Amino acid sequence: MNDDQLLRYSRQIMLPQVDIAGQEALLASRALIIGAGGLGSPAAMYLAAAGIGQLAIADYDVVDLSNLQRQLLHRSGDIGREKTASARDTLMSINPDIQVTALPFSLQDEALEEQVRLADIVLDCSDNFVTRFSVNAACVRQRTPLVSGAAIRLQGQLAVFDSRKANSPCYGCLYREGEQEEQTCAENGVLSPLVGIIGSLQALEAIKVILALGNSLAGRLILFDGLQHEWRNLTLPRDPACPVCSQHG
Repeated sequence: MNDDQLLRYSRQIMLPQVDIAGQEALLASRALIIGAGGLGSPAAMYLAAAGIGQLAIADYDVVDLSNLQRQLLHRSGDIGREKTASARDTLMSINPDIQVTALPFSLQDEALEEQVRLADIVLDCSDNFVTRFSVNAACVRQRTPLVSGAAIRLQGQLAVFDSRKANSPCYGCLYREGEQEEQTCAENGVLSPLVGIIGSLQALEAIKVILALGNSLAGRLILFDGLQHEWRNLTLPRDPACPVCSQHG
């Protein structure tokens, strides 16, 4: 690290759990963020500020006026632009030291597999089950840790799925493909700060996984009720009959 980097990251380096070695590990790491929306905005911004050396951010959509209530990567002047281009500009303005790769398309099949393989950590900040299931399956196959978040109305959830660990569940242990009713913010609404809370926690868990800090959420599911401000911490065991991770155990 140069002198400017030592100053930029000094408050993290002061932490004994991070120190210079940890900061260098962050600078050498690559995170893949699926979705440049409400969850992806705070997650990407905090990872950029913390010094994750390479950020790849995938989203096929363009910025709409209705996004600006919660998607802080984007500004009014970005309406009509690709979300990934807007996100890259914002992230580079936060931290010009890092590399940001914009992926302005829906990651599928070989492209998804390759990006997951390249990543040290994947953050699923998408808003639909089809994407969540495909990202989870790719992470299981590539043994890449996954930080999964979701938020709608006034509720949020957070989990870490780390297929490097023998007993860690995957997203398929929590939900079965084809059995869920799709719910979107466009149809059900969401309170702006809620996605900030969950997305920020996704960034925190991603950093913890990269640096092996404390206890990750692998094997647990966190539920947040923003209306009552209640947190529930549930144990999530691995399902031996899971159609995804039981095939790659």
